[in-house]
Amino acid sequence: MWKKNILEAIGNTPLIQINNITKHIPATILAKVETFNPGNSIKDRMALKMIEDAEKDGKLKPGGTIIEGTSGNTGMGLAIAAIIKGYKCIFTTTDKQSIEKVNALKAFGADVIVCPTDVDPEDPRSYYSVSSRLINEVPNSWKPNQYDNPSNTIAHYETTGPEIWEQTEGKITHFVAGVGTGGTISGIGKYLKEKNSNIKVWGIDTYGSIFKKYKETGIFDKNEIYPYVTEGIGEDFLPQNVDMDIIDAFEKVTDKDAAIMTARIVREEGIWVGNSSGSALQGLIQLAPHFKKGDVVVVIFVDHGTRYLGKMFNPEWMIKMGYFDKSGLTAKDLISTNQKGELISVDINTTVAQAMQVMMQNDFSQLPITDKKRVVGSLNENILYNAVIKDPEIKNSTVGAIMTPAFPFVDISTPIDSLSKMITADNPALLVRDFKVDKTYIITKYDVMNAMTK
Repeated sequence: MWKKNILEAIGNTPLIQINNITKHIPATILAKVETFNPGNSIKDRMALKMIEDAEKDGKLKPGGTIIEGTSGNTGMGLAIAAIIKGYKCIFTTTDKQSIEKVNALKAFGADVIVCPTDVDPEDPRSYYSVSSRLINEVPNSWKPNQYDNPSNTIAHYETTGPEIWEQTEGKITHFVAGVGTGGTISGIGKYLKEKNSNIKVWGIDTYGSIFKKYKETGIFDKNEIYPYVTEGIGEDFLPQNVDMDIIDAFEKVTDKDAAIMTARIVREEGIWVGNSSGSALQGLIQLAPHFKKGDVVVVIFVDHGTRYLGKMFNPEWMIKMGYFDKSGLTAKDLISTNQKGELISVDINTTVAQAMQVMMQNDFSQLPITDKKRVVGSLNENILYNAVIKDPEIKNSTVGAIMTPAFPFVDISTPIDSLSKMITADNPALLVRDFKVDKTYIITKYDVMNAMTK
């Protein structure tokens, strides 16, 4: 049976076993992968619930405007529901959020106001304060207030928690989730503990956030608060949706460890997730001594990696942030680390169809073009795709008709930080030349990323 609209596709996301990164942990590690929701994040669930409850209560009226402060994912869920239900959206966010998140919100027709991160919540410039001010200025508007709105927690109590219980056949022993608004961990945790009070609920916090110390001491310590990079978890105030009685304990994860783990999940598990998912899995790994054979541990993977292309999946950004600490690494190390064979290329007189076959057989995204064994040009999958779509007959032409300039050559001793800056949208690959043995290799941004996460 088909879905009547996109909102009916929310929920019932898969539970997927993590095998490689956690192979040293005796327990079974399962990830609830929320990227399968229409908006590619767990926030779709509570966004719809908040809207539906507001409609029932008369707080959100036909043709109204939804105004909310968001790190991006809640805004996406609200925007999708607003399209189906006929509402307008205005979102405030912080300047630490990825540009991909901001652009995604705009793509769904929302107005987005970017506010400074490094200010107190009470500051009139903060994204909390700006959204509250707009409520008083925009007629027929409603602010969901995801931090204090109980519908946030209820959404996960009613849907995500039961799904996890059923998917693990009631065998879950530990639940791990990043804590931001608190709705996810509080709603799921409440449901699971009602089913089995022995289930342990671990909250993942970040340095610069107040949750862990507050849980352990009951003290709201402003000295714990400072700017941090990790997106989607941690806070500098106490949202009402954070139920400290449900959360057994917190584990803090550094920005660097979260970023590196985010990249590792993609490279080693094939699951493309975002920053808070990396933080959650890193926290789980730090908690490994608490897990034994026979335990079933579930971690939440919150959102999709496409929202972090300019950050965790950008080698230059990782180096700039100091998250790449392999000082002295060179192109030679990348080649040996990735066990690359010598360069594969095609002659300039090869047909486009034959070149396509070579790329598919070898799973290449880039391919050098040679003329009498001299590299004279290049092909990449985007250029190739666009050319064939525009003119299918181009497959019978030689690659010389559509090739782009040759990839730059670098010496095998070139430092990794220099390599990362040279790999750009215009130069998606580099040719590494080992003059001593007269061999050439090709490296891409994925090789750099792979080296970072080893």
